[in-house]
Amino acid sequence: MRKIKIAIAGYGNLGRGVEYAVSLNPDMELKGIFTRRDPKTIETALNTSVYSMDTINSFFDEIDVMILCGGSATDLPKQSPELVEHFNIVDSFDTHAKIPEHFANVDEIAKKSGKVGLISVGWDPGLFSMQRLLFESVLVSGSGSTFWGKGVSQGHSDAIRRVEGVLDGKQYTIPNESAMDKVRAGEGADLTTRDKHFRECFVVAAEGADKARIEKEIKEMPNYFADYDTQVHFITAEELKKNHSKIPHGGFVIHSGKTGNNGENKQLMEFSIKLDSNPEFTASVLVAYARATYRLYMEGAKGAKTVFDIPLGYLSPKSAETLMATLL
Repeated sequence: MRKIKIAIAGYGNLGRGVEYAVSLNPDMELKGIFTRRDPKTIETALNTSVYSMDTINSFFDEIDVMILCGGSATDLPKQSPELVEHFNIVDSFDTHAKIPEHFANVDEIAKKSGKVGLISVGWDPGLFSMQRLLFESVLVSGSGSTFWGKGVSQGHSDAIRRVEGVLDGKQYTIPNESAMDKVRAGEGADLTTRDKHFRECFVVAAEGADKARIEKEIKEMPNYFADYDTQVHFITAEELKKNHSKIPHGGFVIHSGKTGNNGENKQLMEFSIKLDSNPEFTASVLVAYARATYRLYMEGAKGAKTVFDIPLGYLSPKSAETLMATLL
């Protein structure tokens, strides 16, 4: 059986997670990792070949799906449209407010190139998006909310590190337990974004950096922190490494509704995850959707797609017959 040829663009925590995940899928092979850094400086987890992004035009015919592992703040808005001109791609763009804009940018190029560009894949957006759609479609008379954490947000941590004067940083998203209880009871319709979560940042600043400016810039950052109560702690690099080296996360999608005569029966739907490693789990989702992307492309699909466009069966290496016999 022909294996799906996968490549990785960008090699940080997420890229390393994709490297591990591909190795666990017997119907895939990893052709290489592409980086903007000097390839000689990259030590991979599984001795995967590393190439400069400048050489990528030599691989147009050797890669079935390129998995993009850059950040949503500045990398993916540029890389996804550029790479989908020559490759089928999967990205994890997670700035929710800008997803329609990102979709349109990728869609325009992908339709011209005849490639498939699957965007905003992960657990949120991604798996949680699917649950929100499913829950509100089933319980049409109801309401729900999504809660994240407690855990490290890769996208928000990346956004912190982009602030001038910041050497490193981690951001924890912390859900409000009382707000979760209200949603479960069907009483959370009036909750604001600020009511539901708190954001806590641990920042390593450069020597002599203006900490007051950094804190202000973080707290006022649109799409990331401006709508939340946010606390910023300045710590040393040693403290960050000792106390904040792991990348856990998790979250809940909760939807309550009523059915029956005059809504006499309360119903509750809930989906949750608890992760020791956020990037490794996200990487596993990306790899499953890379399989689906390849299958869509082989059927003649083109243009940008989201998880809403992917049949669940396309995620599995098993045949439709096996899935029907074992999971349906």
